[in-house]
Amino acid sequence: MGGVTGTTLIFGGTGGIGAALARRLASSGRRIHLIARDGPRLGALAQELGAGHSVCDVTDLATIKTCLAAIEGPLDGLAYAVGSIDLKPLARLTPEDMLAAYRLNALVAALSIQAALPGLKAAGDASVLLLSSVAVAQGFPNHAAIAMAKGAVEGLTRSLAAELAPRIRVNCLAPSLTRTTLAEPLLANAQMADAIGALHALQRLGQPEDIAALAALLLSPDAGWITGQVIGIDGGRARLRTKG
Repeated sequence: MGGVTGTTLIFGGTGGIGAALARRLASSGRRIHLIARDGPRLGALAQELGAGHSVCDVTDLATIKTCLAAIEGPLDGLAYAVGSIDLKPLARLTPEDMLAAYRLNALVAALSIQAALPGLKAAGDASVLLLSSVAVAQGFPNHAAIAMAKGAVEGLTRSLAAELAPRIRVNCLAPSLTRTTLAEPLLANAQMADAIGALHALQRLGQPEDIAALAALLLSPDAGWITGQVIGIDGGRARLRTKG
């Protein structure tokens, strides 16, 4: 991609969206570095793409700092594609459930950006991408923990976009249910998966490549005048009702 000379970090690079984004960026010649805790899968994907990689438990801030310290040169981009899906009614949620969702989805995202900030600033023109959920804009039952956490991600996006402008752009994508490893337990029943897909105006569930396509654009210089945005990529789920 023209104008990109540094490295793009992808946290959660072995999952569906992270892996799809890594493949798309690598195919365009982007230099990438993958960070995840699943060593074998991470190593295999990094070898496939010719990418750098670090095995890292992102919930351990000291480990994140150690991983980032080993990456040389400026950081043109950072994508935090780590997340969780903990669906429980409020009556069954424990404080630990809620704190775990907030920590993994929002707090660690902020700390990862903080740790990468020197490298991002060194690039002079960098982009950060975070992931929210359609559940923030469109209320769903049993989504209290994840909706609270992803709501924090959207607030973080706007705050950091204002704070880090004009040298670092910060944007966020808010997908609906996507066919990823994380979502497999929800989609194991084919009939249920089809029924959920039919709730979308575009009549299907998302694919990792759907998210990766827009993520790659936002991480590129082609999106150089876009910052502070939370963009739904959800088959119309958050805004459209095609059935009465």
